[in-house]
Amino acid sequence: MLLIYPPLAKPCEAPAGIAQLAGTLRGHGLDCTLLDANLEGQLFLLGRHLPADDTWTRRAKRSLDNNLKQLRAPEIYTHPARYQRAVADVNRVLEQVGLTQQLALNLANYQDPAISPLKSEDLLRSACHPEDNIFYPWFAERLPQLLETTHPPMVGLSLNYLSQAPTTLAMIGFLKRIAPGLPIVVGGGLITSWLRNPAWSNPFAGLIDHLVAGPGEEALLKLLGVQDNGQHHPPYFQKLHHLEYLAPGFILPYAASSGCYWNRCSFCPEKAEENPYACLPAEKVVSDLAILCQETRPAIIHFLDNAIAPSLMRQLIATPLGAPWYGFARVSRKLCDPQFCRELRQSGCLMLKLGIESGDQSVLDGMDKGIDLGMVAQTLTALQQAGIATYIYLLFGTPQEGLTQARKTLDFVVAHQEAITFLNLAVFNMPVCSPEADSLPIQNFYEGDLSLYCDFVHPQGWDRKAIRTFLDKEFKRHPAIIPILQRDPPIFTSNHAPFFVGTKQ
Repeated sequence: MLLIYPPLAKPCEAPAGIAQLAGTLRGHGLDCTLLDANLEGQLFLLGRHLPADDTWTRRAKRSLDNNLKQLRAPEIYTHPARYQRAVADVNRVLEQVGLTQQLALNLANYQDPAISPLKSEDLLRSACHPEDNIFYPWFAERLPQLLETTHPPMVGLSLNYLSQAPTTLAMIGFLKRIAPGLPIVVGGGLITSWLRNPAWSNPFAGLIDHLVAGPGEEALLKLLGVQDNGQHHPPYFQKLHHLEYLAPGFILPYAASSGCYWNRCSFCPEKAEENPYACLPAEKVVSDLAILCQETRPAIIHFLDNAIAPSLMRQLIATPLGAPWYGFARVSRKLCDPQFCRELRQSGCLMLKLGIESGDQSVLDGMDKGIDLGMVAQTLTALQQAGIATYIYLLFGTPQEGLTQARKTLDFVVAHQEAITFLNLAVFNMPVCSPEADSLPIQNFYEGDLSLYCDFVHPQGWDRKAIRTFLDKEFKRHPAIIPILQRDPPIFTSNHAPFFVGTKQ
């Protein structure tokens, strides 16, 4: 089987979804080929001839090979200013290539003003005219080669982000053109969100043969006519770990669970989509990773879990992997313990991402976060003392929050600035299938039948314009906040942030 990860997403990390599917297929005696079309496609575009009409573009094109080489080596991550310039120059080349076809293109996003990923009619048009896609010259050559050499019985594509949707549909349209009888199956995070919407009506019938929500291993085996042997199979990265990702070594992505073990936060997409929680035994996770580390020699392990389970943290302490790691975690009593955090750091933990959301207790309570600000403060202090970096996620504009509560969040961040390494600021979007939406006046947010979010009339009049004004003119301009925001790696953000831990900022 041929498994494809389409453009466009950050080209710094191997795609975990198709690697997990490959592990399951191999565990059942089935061959598969993995294609990271995202990485290959972006490198193809970066290598295209580009007329350079300005000084920046000429410099960026001239130094492209050197910048790519630097981003794949550790040294530049000890020099943030040099790193930022290298990323900006590589990104500049890709942006200018995109502009040749009127696209807003960069290393993390793809926006075509003529094709909205939220409109099925636009995506179907992309499938009907794949030659209009900027990646067409690459995949029109690459895909026929792979079909000829591998003769797959089916092709699977992993569609996780809106930025992947136009090219995914263009690739599917091309495949249907050159191999009309070849079954196409598509899964991934975005497909899951679409299928779990109660209002879903499949607009891709006749083009995509099978759509799969959630973990796809069982469904894929069934489509291939193979009985599930009921065994656990670790991901298989085939030749992916030898590819030239934009990172200082191979980032090993691994999911020890799916869903969220808390699964109570209001307005959370995981809850709204009713994604069940499932996790592997901690001992099995460590066993998998020991083998994968031998095979791939990772620079770092990236746990993809919505929240790393405390039982897994304890197992990582008891059985260190010999490689650094990071991922999302929930604020908990365990993380308030300085000794536990020191042991986590000794196990290889470089950074934890924490969804704190708000610095106002009433907002946290209204969201059913299950944490209090005292726990958050203790956790931040314990992690700081242990030498573990923090990547803090804040969410502004939930129905419980107004300007007064937002300013309390600002005050909380300022009070704990020394323990906050990085910040992510987001404006709240209401999931279309959120049960809480029924209690609020709702209106269209993004035009399109595939939209994942809706707008609502805020109970306190705290609309998106007011939120952005507060963030831009007050929050981001606070002298304690500015240096935290400046530390965030441009474009690659949390994917590269662990490589800066311990370096001079």
